[in-house]
Amino acid sequence: MGDRLPAQAGLTVGTMFLVYLLKSENKNWYYVGSTNRLELRLLEHNSGRVSSTKPYRPFKLVYTKSFASEGEARKYERMLKDKRMEKEKLIRSLNI
Repeated sequence: MGDRLPAQAGLTVGTMFLVYLLKSENKNWYYVGSTNRLELRLLEHNSGRVSSTKPYRPFKLVYTKSFASEGEARKYERMLKDKRMEKEKLIRSLNI
C-alpha cells in the first residue's frame, strides 16, 4: 500500500495499521492519529465523538501511511506529534 490515499479510496485496512493526517475543513488545523480501522475512526472524528478534535470538525483525510505493526505506526505517530517541524514538513509536501 502506498503512503498517500485519497479520501475516496477503500478505507478498511484489516490488519494493517495506519498513521493518518486529517485537515479541518473550517480551520487551519491538522490532526495526526493512528488506527487499524480507518473508516470507523474517521466517522468518530467527524461525528464529534473525539473530544480533542470535536471543535475543528468536519475533517477530510489528506494523508495515510501504512505499517505492518501497531508499534511501528505508534512510533511514527508519536514522532509527528512530538516533532512539530516534521509534521509541518509533511503538510508542506502535500501541497494542501
